[in-house]
Amino acid sequence: MSPLLLPNVMLKEKVKILLKEALSQDESLFLIDYSVGADNSIHVVLDGDEGVSVQDCIRVSRAIEHKLDREEEDFSLTVTSAGAAAPMVDPRQYKKNIGRKLKVQTSEDVYEGNLTGADDKGIILEWKVREPKPIGKGKTTVQKKKEIIFSDIKEAKVVLKF
Repeated sequence: MSPLLLPNVMLKEKVKILLKEALSQDESLFLIDYSVGADNSIHVVLDGDEGVSVQDCIRVSRAIEHKLDREEEDFSLTVTSAGAAAPMVDPRQYKKNIGRKLKVQTSEDVYEGNLTGADDKGIILEWKVREPKPIGKGKTTVQKKKEIIFSDIKEAKVVLKF
């Protein structure tokens, strides 16, 4: 490993430990992603079972910033919440969005429906579709249901209504 990369790796490990410690203070918050850039820019993305407030971001930011020494490493720190339109990456995000409309892309198809269930294995989507009647003319409304395991999901987003 290059000596120039070593301080960055050490900073990333320090941030990881500090994040774990900060998030243990509030079990409803969870980490979506964090990164440390080559210029020591630290970017943390959080989510929470009841959402993430500005105060949550400030609390986590301070927990990290106050335990890093700017004399040792010059850094910038950004702590944000996962955006409403950001793809879901953690099973906990699905559980908190039960009842909302999702667009889910799998390797075979794209589904759009109401999230009616989520557990540790996957999700359940339900939607209505108009299909031709089995006998006679016209169409009838049919309720569809699809169980999708997490490993089959390529991308899932909440469908926002305006």
